[in-house]
Amino acid sequence: MEESYSTGSSGPQSPFDSSRFDAYSPDKPYFPGQPKSLAGIALRAFCLGIALAIGIVSTIAVLVVTDSPLWRLPLFLTALATFHFLEFWTTAAYNTREADVSSFLLTANGPAYAIAHTAASLECLITNVFFPNRHWVPYPLAAVGLLVGTACMVVGQVVRSMAMIQAGPSFNHIVQHTQKREHVLVTTGIYGTLRHPSYFGFFWWGLGTQLVMGNVVCLAAYAAVLWSFFSSRIRVEEGFLVKFFGEKYEQYRREVGTKIPFVP
Repeated sequence: MEESYSTGSSGPQSPFDSSRFDAYSPDKPYFPGQPKSLAGIALRAFCLGIALAIGIVSTIAVLVVTDSPLWRLPLFLTALATFHFLEFWTTAAYNTREADVSSFLLTANGPAYAIAHTAASLECLITNVFFPNRHWVPYPLAAVGLLVGTACMVVGQVVRSMAMIQAGPSFNHIVQHTQKREHVLVTTGIYGTLRHPSYFGFFWWGLGTQLVMGNVVCLAAYAAVLWSFFSSRIRVEEGFLVKFFGEKYEQYRREVGTKIPFVP
């Protein structure tokens, strides 16, 4: 015999009805619409998986079936889907307490981020549809540019993910104004070679995507915007790091560079 329970209402309640939950429930952050929403995380991961699959299949299809250079566009989608998935995965695996919906970094930098990637996609699409035979440089140099771009993408992604893994709880996507108990100065591993390896990784990954896509305008724009962003961010962040770690950080800064051009 099926048991029934009185809910005090005339009709069924939605499983997502927030009135069902205590405002102080320890599970509240994981409910839909909350910072750590499991539904939100699952949806974003699902969409990134679809984007990755579309990107890989489309890249291979265009390369195998046609002689069009448009394979560059779905490859860019593949790189983006991989990047955003790994941003969340590394955070969830190695800095678990900080993992939330925003860890995918899909909207972290506001509309400017979406505009940049939209512009890159449009430049690649327009150039390869309307000027498929154009050559900005002689073929041997173009081939070198493609190889260099691919290397930058792969190395940049690997270095950024390694930086997040090795820093663990000391890594944060947002510049920290106060020092947390678990925040320690990491100077070994990849941090022994690069002072800000996550920034190094994204800087060269971003430029690599534009080299692979064959974009000239967006390559210059990405270089200018990324350099301006990271040079400013590093300056601000290091002010707090000196405050947190004092002479220990200043010595580390003197000994280890960023490997980002013109950012000592």
